[in-house]
Amino acid sequence: MSDIIQLLPDHVANQIAAGEVVQRPASVVKELLENAIDAGAASIKLLLKDAGKTLIQVIDDGKGMSATDARLCFERHATSKIKNAQDLFNINTKGFRGEAMASIAAIAHVELKTKLADDELGTHIKIQGSKVNSQEAISTAKGTSVAVKNLFYNIPARRNFLKSDTIETRHIVDEFQRVALAHPDISFLLHHNNNEIYNLKKSNLRKRVVAVFGNKMNEKLVPIDEQTDIISIQGFVAKPSFAKKKRGEQFFFVNDRFIKSSYLNHAVINAFEGLLEANAYPSYFLYLQVPPDSIDINIHPTKTEIKFDNEKALYAILRATVKHGLGQYNVAPVLDFDRDANLDTPYEYTKKESTTISIPPISVNPDFNPFKTETESTPISSKSSTTSAASSSKNFTNNQYHANFKKNDEDWEALYTSIEPLETTKQEELFVSHQETETGKTFQIQKKYLLSSIKSGVVLIHQSLAHQRVLYEDFLENITVKESSSQQLLFPVTISLPATDIDMLRDLKSDLESTGFVFNEFSKETITIGGIPTSITESQISLILEQLLDDMKVEVPNVGFSHFDTLAKSFAKSLAIKTGTVLSVKEQEGLVDDLFSCKDPSISPFGRPTFKTLTLNEIDTIFNK
Repeated sequence: MSDIIQLLPDHVANQIAAGEVVQRPASVVKELLENAIDAGAASIKLLLKDAGKTLIQVIDDGKGMSATDARLCFERHATSKIKNAQDLFNINTKGFRGEAMASIAAIAHVELKTKLADDELGTHIKIQGSKVNSQEAISTAKGTSVAVKNLFYNIPARRNFLKSDTIETRHIVDEFQRVALAHPDISFLLHHNNNEIYNLKKSNLRKRVVAVFGNKMNEKLVPIDEQTDIISIQGFVAKPSFAKKKRGEQFFFVNDRFIKSSYLNHAVINAFEGLLEANAYPSYFLYLQVPPDSIDINIHPTKTEIKFDNEKALYAILRATVKHGLGQYNVAPVLDFDRDANLDTPYEYTKKESTTISIPPISVNPDFNPFKTETESTPISSKSSTTSAASSSKNFTNNQYHANFKKNDEDWEALYTSIEPLETTKQEELFVSHQETETGKTFQIQKKYLLSSIKSGVVLIHQSLAHQRVLYEDFLENITVKESSSQQLLFPVTISLPATDIDMLRDLKSDLESTGFVFNEFSKETITIGGIPTSITESQISLILEQLLDDMKVEVPNVGFSHFDTLAKSFAKSLAIKTGTVLSVKEQEGLVDDLFSCKDPSISPFGRPTFKTLTLNEIDTIFNK
């Protein structure tokens, strides 16, 4: 029997390795940015075209590479950052596996330009599918420029599985933000299709967070700072009043590397105990410094998961540090019932010197005389004296005035006695709720479900999911079939959002306008809305747009209607009645009628069942067991 095991060719092995390293354009961006940081760059530029599918180019001013290193960096497991296995437990750099450049070159057209600071000429290499097409000496600036073109050109199946440009751009921006937040001492520039998205100057941690997420973020941040023997913690948490319904701006950095840790996240959430509403999540930007030999970052290809030697100690320290920070800045409540929080000295004024307080001016009326007595004919109140003066001006004598006043009293007394008192039963009816007096075919259960009787039995309806289905079909019809109607706002509404969200809404502008939105202005950090659909209110604008952006970020699928389907789903999810809403009998019956008038009443827009039918036989079976 012949041998059947054989070594794979290098280009096939590289394509298999690329499946782990390069999942989408954002993976390439992460690897190239980390290489630029390890090269000691002070300024990094990221240029994109078509969400990275056509071009991903990273330009840095780092130390560059020699001609030999430039050629060798595209070989598998070639790296300058580790030399032996022991170095894996003392990692101080970003990329160390030596797989990134080889994997990228196997599935794209790569063009590399690099030069050392002391060399007169640099090196220019072109690679296509792991094959070197050319290498030559050129005149170029110090540093390295890597251009990755036509990603997955030789693996069309992988390219077809990529999402829309909007979603892929969002993933790239996420990676860019993580790297930029971890290194505020480096300036970053991001261009997409020749549009500048970010231009981040060298700064400190707070300024970098504000530059990435907008000026409005500055007022939300509470600083965190703690130094111990085993860990150093710095960064910021957002005030509880700014907590969000989605997990969004939550960042952990360990030794300047972004990580994901549900264990440490639980420590932060636990520190906010009693300060957050139900299903609300705080934002945080926490930078942890630990000894490199106390962590293992080589447990996942993307290096976003880390194993700690002393997780329990880190959990306790992190929880206590966040809790202390919230209390130090008067964010967390204290159990002092006699203290008036409004009289507290602001934190920033505790160390300021006291200033001279000026005495407020006092105004005195010199004509006021407390001993002045009024005449007997003048009533006591000033209002009555005015009435008396007015009466005398109309030639009414004193006797006539009192006679008229007495007559009015008699008239009022007669009117009062003519009114019959309400019967006890009628008085009680005033305090009976409207819902208790109504009867109908539907009943609300636990403010969550509706129970309605039908010929064959009963039907149990989830009120929130049913309303989502009704709103979804209504919105979808208004967007795609009917002409959209809009209501103009008396005062335009301005909403502050991060630059990436503004860019995403700009891409959705035409679709949103077809629903009835009117946008007056798009700036770098704000949008101004002058009109909204007639089916929503002004107070719901922010809620709807935030829900829409969240749905776009988590890749809510489109079903043949471009963004229209996503818009309708987001609108329905935002505006549907929530669990806990009390409905009158008329509202219950209206919702049931609207649901069964839908084209597909059995499922919600997100695929969940809206109702369950129980036949009489099924009900009988329950009691006949």
